[in-house]
Amino acid sequence: MTTSAGQIWDWHSAYPAPAKLNLFLHVVGRRADGYHLLQTLFRFLGHGDRLRFAPRADGAIHLATPLPGVPPESDLTVRAARLLQAASACRKGVEISIEKQLPMGGGLGGGSSDAATVLLALNHLWQLGLPRQQLQEIGLQLGADVPVFIFGRNAFAEGVGETLQAVDLPARWYLVLEPPLAVATAAVFAAPELKRDSLPISVEQWQPGFGSNDLETVAAARYPVIAEHLASLSAFAPARMSGSGACVFAEFESREQAEAALRRIPAKLRAWVAAGLAAHPLRELASE
Repeated sequence: MTTSAGQIWDWHSAYPAPAKLNLFLHVVGRRADGYHLLQTLFRFLGHGDRLRFAPRADGAIHLATPLPGVPPESDLTVRAARLLQAASACRKGVEISIEKQLPMGGGLGGGSSDAATVLLALNHLWQLGLPRQQLQEIGLQLGADVPVFIFGRNAFAEGVGETLQAVDLPARWYLVLEPPLAVATAAVFAAPELKRDSLPISVEQWQPGFGSNDLETVAAARYPVIAEHLASLSAFAPARMSGSGACVFAEFESREQAEAALRRIPAKLRAWVAAGLAAHPLRELASE
């Protein structure tokens, strides 16, 4: 398949799995089953992991690059491929290789983005033809952040993150700092002090700079290094945590502004600059 950008996606391609930022994240309630009700604005970044696929004739799903401490059977990419096999009655197999750039427990959606890329790429490579909505439903079984990567547009999200409305965002650049830790999302959401009563808004009410991240206060208190990174970044622009942490970010109107701030970040901190994307790079691989 050739996209509008001219990229031919085949078995030899490296398939991107971009990072996401939560430009705001409010907890507006809680369901009877304990899941939190959220409102957030997802933005894709031009920085992320890359996945490669090789066909297997034996029907097996094999991860060639397992993550330390994560059994392959538990890896979201393996689970995604097997769910796709089951949903389509496909007997083909695949070997998956991942070039990791995004940190685990960083709030950038790394594992969810990898899983979404598996669903999009294998739906294309296996010539299954499953529509986008069905792929999103499969993705939701893996995690609340997976559907937005398949949806493929920057989006205002509600529910547990699966109800999505596309939002056109202005061109912006982002400076992201990676604190050296992995945050346990479940622990942040379980914190008794977490604010769970933010007032909901409509997508029409959202505007750039709106809101905050309700999880930030909890995460920064429990992990002081997050607070330290927020303070470092706040010297240059308003800083905010993404997701449940640990990564923090600031928005700039130009690449030059973002890179000028990057040069002033202490060298001991892991930091990088990326453009905000208008759409997921693989969006055209799924049909409506």
